[in-house]
Amino acid sequence: MAARLEGLATPGGICISGDVYNQVRNRIKTDYQDMGLQEVKNVSAPVQAYAITVEARVEISEGDAKDEIPSIAVLPFDNMSGGADQESFADGMTEDLITDLSKISGLFVVARNSTFSYKGQSVDVRKVAEELGVRYVLEGSVRRAGDKVRINAQLIDSISGGHLWADRYDGTVNDVFELQDEVCAKVVDALSVRLTRGEESRLKHVHTTNLEAYELFVRARATPYPPVPDRIKSALEMFERVIEMDPEFAGGYAGVSSMLSFSAVWDHSDPTEVIARADALAQKAIAVDDSFGWSYTALGLVLLNRKRHSDAIAAARAAIIRQPGDADAHGYLGLVLGFDGQTSEAIAEINQALKLNPQFINGPYLNMRGLTEMLAGEYDASIESFLENIGRGGPVGPPAICWGAASYVGAGRKGEAKDFTARLKAQFPGFSMTNWNYPALIRKADVREKVIGLMREAGVPED
Repeated sequence: MAARLEGLATPGGICISGDVYNQVRNRIKTDYQDMGLQEVKNVSAPVQAYAITVEARVEISEGDAKDEIPSIAVLPFDNMSGGADQESFADGMTEDLITDLSKISGLFVVARNSTFSYKGQSVDVRKVAEELGVRYVLEGSVRRAGDKVRINAQLIDSISGGHLWADRYDGTVNDVFELQDEVCAKVVDALSVRLTRGEESRLKHVHTTNLEAYELFVRARATPYPPVPDRIKSALEMFERVIEMDPEFAGGYAGVSSMLSFSAVWDHSDPTEVIARADALAQKAIAVDDSFGWSYTALGLVLLNRKRHSDAIAAARAAIIRQPGDADAHGYLGLVLGFDGQTSEAIAEINQALKLNPQFINGPYLNMRGLTEMLAGEYDASIESFLENIGRGGPVGPPAICWGAASYVGAGRKGEAKDFTARLKAQFPGFSMTNWNYPALIRKADVREKVIGLMREAGVPED
């Protein structure tokens, strides 16, 4: 949309959509000129546009700045225990802090996959904050000796470079979750974040007290990316071990359920039995711990596989209620909305996932956005998303190639579509569209048939 509106702006001027205007008109004091409804390329309905000239003075008051929600990144805590076997302990603590903070609607919290890209590096906090799009950075270290634990943590304002607070927490392994709660509470207090009643109770809820199970869970969540069959299988086996280690931890059940749903989406066989098991596990996760957001994301994927789009959307929204700052929750809500035909809202959710997890190179979000833009008929934008993913070294499997090839045909660029499908045949010679479950998730029959026709025209093998 921004690229289309740019063409409407006068040289040196600015053009914004009606949606942006509604968000900023009371916060940025400047002169807005109503341009009326504008027809823009590859967007079906006319778009309300407003012009701003650079001569106009833009003022953001101190009160406006205070209305913005605080943004924070939790860097991987350093392992000061002297042994590589304690890395999982430090990583698990970092993951748990991120998870707890992302339960708070009044905070913007960058996801684990992005912050862990800095693991083991000597970082410039200001540079990291700029790259991740946040103002505050939480960093620290963990030392474990026998059953004794020491946590050092400090919260840094990247603009001033100063410490908002720094503290040390001592306790035992049995106290570690309580120590993490103290750190989390300090962050909330330092940033003057107001908690809703539901958030207060969710922050106090401990999902598991089994440290080994949680450490394995953390490793398992990072395993299926890039999403190839072997990595999904490995993650599934790890999640199954989590269930064995702590049957009262929802994470194991939600993890196995999600991996089964992933496999069903990309498979060519009847998914009925696989999805029945995934459904039972998602329901078990919710029964064990209704406050665990990922259980509802898992249920949403099950319901999507069963073509129950409205129910899948409701489940995906329930995940966001429990963990509003979770990137995956927003990304998979976007995916379900896109398959349902609600493409504008879907793209907004996926873009939120990208903001929350900007350095997740192996993640699916750009491919999700490209797919959704293709379903919306925004073929040029779809191609740009797929190429952006390829350009930064993201995952490129049969789904991305097939959706991308369809977009090239839709954009009238058949030669480039053939280049895409040639890549598919070279890298995945056994792939065909026969009984492929992925396109079957598109709710509207006419859209589904159009997409399959575009893939067929692009040269995607059918048998």
